[in-house]
Amino acid sequence: MAYRRTERVLQRLAARHDAIVAAAQAVAAESGMGAVQIVPVAVRAGIAAGTVYRYFPAKSDLVAALMTAVCEREVAAMRRAADAAPGPLSALAAALTTFAARIHGGRRLAWAVLAEPVEGDVEVVRLSCRRTLAGEVEKRIRAAIEARHLPEVDAGPAAVALTGALIEGLIGPLAPDTADDTAKARGAVQTLTLLSLRALGVVDARARGLVVQTALPMADEIARAG
Repeated sequence: MAYRRTERVLQRLAARHDAIVAAAQAVAAESGMGAVQIVPVAVRAGIAAGTVYRYFPAKSDLVAALMTAVCEREVAAMRRAADAAPGPLSALAAALTTFAARIHGGRRLAWAVLAEPVEGDVEVVRLSCRRTLAGEVEKRIRAAIEARHLPEVDAGPAAVALTGALIEGLIGPLAPDTADDTAKARGAVQTLTLLSLRALGVVDARARGLVVQTALPMADEIARAG
């Protein structure tokens, strides 16, 4: 007779899986993706290294799970912000502002997930993550075009360009260091969000109050989860 896992066992396994990923996220947020190794993550999670290996046979599996979890959370945050907006253009602005504020608020983790050099098999996961983020922006651009709030543009390349600009401008190697200056950090997020909207043809976004910074940074969520 085949053994069937009970619901309680499945819940326990899922909770352990999530705890390992949360520990990996905490390590990445503190020290970068290069520090995400099986033993340090096991120590952070308070479990044996062998237990981590049972869930993630290789480091690349763990890093891929980390990237996927962070990506899914950030896309969900963008969607919540956009869906709460009163119209398609406001939804686009909310999605862009939320993405910008969150990656800036958790710069070290965002760099680890979106830009830090990684091995080839993990890079495939990263590209999928960035593609998903750009896809969410593309969806909002298309909705604003269909509602005649934006001029006609090719939404796909535009979304890719804007997503890349926000990443490069906020966490890239040439991005200004605003970690200890809240006013400058807010200004950087607003400047790049306004620039993105202007690139799409919205020249009066500030006057119309489209850019509002209310997003919760990645780092705060990681701290709570850790």
